[in-house]
This record gives sequence, structure tokens and C-alpha cells, in this order.
Amino acid sequence: MNYLELLFPDFSLILIGFLLCRYTALNRSVWGPVESLVYFCLFPTLLFSSIVKSPLDLHATSGLLAAGLLVGLAAIVLSYNLPRLPGLGRFMPGREHAASVQVAFRFNSFVALALADRLGGAHGLQMIAVLIGVCVPIYNIAAVWPMVRHAERGFLTEVLRNPLVVATLSGLTANLLGFTMPGWLEPTAQRIGSASLALGLMSAGAGMELGQLARARTLAASILAIRHLVSPLLALALSRLFGLDLLQSTVLLAFSALPTASTCYVLAARMGHNGPFVAGLVTASTLLGVASLPFALSLVR
Repeated sequence: MNYLELLFPDFSLILIGFLLCRYTALNRSVWGPVESLVYFCLFPTLLFSSIVKSPLDLHATSGLLAAGLLVGLAAIVLSYNLPRLPGLGRFMPGREHAASVQVAFRFNSFVALALADRLGGAHGLQMIAVLIGVCVPIYNIAAVWPMVRHAERGFLTEVLRNPLVVATLSGLTANLLGFTMPGWLEPTAQRIGSASLALGLMSAGAGMELGQLARARTLAASILAIRHLVSPLLALALSRLFGLDLLQSTVLLAFSALPTASTCYVLAARMGHNGPFVAGLVTASTLLGVASLPFALSLVR
């Protein structure tokens, strides 16, 4: 399988967003509202509809969920403890570290859903949606926790106000209660989902920025290594440990190597930290995803 060819449609949309934002009249004043539309309306709709589309078999996906959670928890522990590693502490500025740990374990859900649909169709899309539903609340808590003393609101408020958390938990609850989406509503949900994926990927490209990474090179390199190298290797080991089938292993490996969430810099800036530095990490992670995703998917073979 040619993974670069498989990933080209998604990364080409990211590139288009970058070029439009930098070299046309469609600058940041345009893409800010687009990000809000995707984040608060279109994307939550896609998450909810993807999760309730067909009944969940939690027993069949328990190994995948456990492996996905363990990959994320390992990244959280490693990123939290970077300042405690011998010889690294003096290269880890406190405020930058608190703001950037989220880059090591959060993931770009736009890319996740677009890629899962191409890798596994409706079945792959549901698997990644379930992973998102379980992991997003935990990862958001872990992202907010280091910065909580600098926030205007408590971390619980920040998590409960997150539209992705609300949508995914609502979708999981509705699915487990037996709710199915009416047939007449499905075409609308599908169109909203397609729009959210395209606009979300283009928005990620529009937000790319690299200039701030020189501020803490060692911290940046460590965070990105956890996101794009350590996590895929751990996912490979866990896929074999839990005996996952080919599709589950493919979804898990793709999940482990995703670019970080494009909203990381928004959260850091909103909580009074160095937003531009985190934006640089997000940009670098997006670019590294071009290499780490093919690398992770090739491990399945």
C-alpha cells in the first residue's frame, strides 16, 4: 500500500489552507471564524453522528480502547516528567513546558477521522470515533492540569465546556441507550461531516507557524519525539500484546502517530501561556505527520 498516496488528499488540504492564509486575502481574519464554526458546530456533529451510526460492541473493541488509552497515558507521564530526566531539567522552561506537554498526547481529530474513513471505511471511522470519545475527555483534563493555576476558570469547567467532550460523551451515551439517527436526518449529518473534515484540515494549515521553536529547542524536540516516535513504537507493542486484528492495529497505529491537535495553541493562549511557542509545535507536528503516519502504518505490515 502506498501510504503517501493515501495521505496526500488530507495533507494537500492542509497545504491549501496554509497557502490561502499566507498568500491571499483569505488571511487569519477569515480562518479564525472558520475554526470556531468547525470546533463548536460542524465537528461535534460529525463526532456524534459517527458514534451513533451503528451499535457499539465494547467487548470487541475493548483491546483497541485499552491499547489507545495506554499509549496516551504513557505519553502523558513521559511529557509531564521531562524536567525530571537527568540533564534535561535546565532546558525545560517552566511555563513553556506546562503549555506544551499537551502536544505530546493530544491529536488532530480532523486528520484522525479523515484518515480512518480512507483506511477502514465506516467500520474504521467508528473505531476512531470511539477512541476519540474515550480519550478526548482524559486528554483534555491532562492538557489543562499543568496550566490550571494560570486559568481564569477551574480545570473542571474548562473540560465540561469543551464541545468535543460534550459531543463524544453524548454520542457514547446515546449509542449505549440504543438511539439511532433517523434516516431523513442522515444526509444532513453526512454533509456536515464532509464540510467539517475539509474545513478542519484547511484550518490546521492556516494556523501553521514555526518561528517560536528556537525559544526552547530541547523541549520542542523532546515533545515531538514522544508524539511521533515513542507513541507509534509503543502502539505497535500494545497491538501485539492485546492481539488486535489487522484493522484495529491499523487504526491504533494511525491514532498513535497523528499530528497534534490544532487547538493546542488556542488553549495555551487562553490560559495565559506562550501561545506562539505552542503554535510552532503544532506546525512542526503537522509537518512531521507526513513522515510519522506512513512510518506507523508501515509497522502494521
